[in-house]
Amino acid sequence: MKKGLHPENYRLVAFKDMSNEVVFITRSCVNTKETLEVEGVTYPLVKVEISNTSHPFYTGKTKIVDTAGRVDMFYQRYKSRKK
Repeated sequence: MKKGLHPENYRLVAFKDMSNEVVFITRSCVNTKETLEVEGVTYPLVKVEISNTSHPFYTGKTKIVDTAGRVDMFYQRYKSRKK
């Protein structure tokens, strides 16, 4: 492998899923401004909107977000094209 290709500053970072408050810790080199204390240890914090604990593919729960009836407009527009 080429030298200097990967960053050298990997460290333990806490990732927090904001939709269900689940926290998981893994190694990363992402820059953060916030910290979180987990079991007496302070970790850099990265807030994520969705993770494997809240994603519909992994949870099996399907959720359609309908903004201003866009899904209904789509179905109305393409309803006649069904074969």
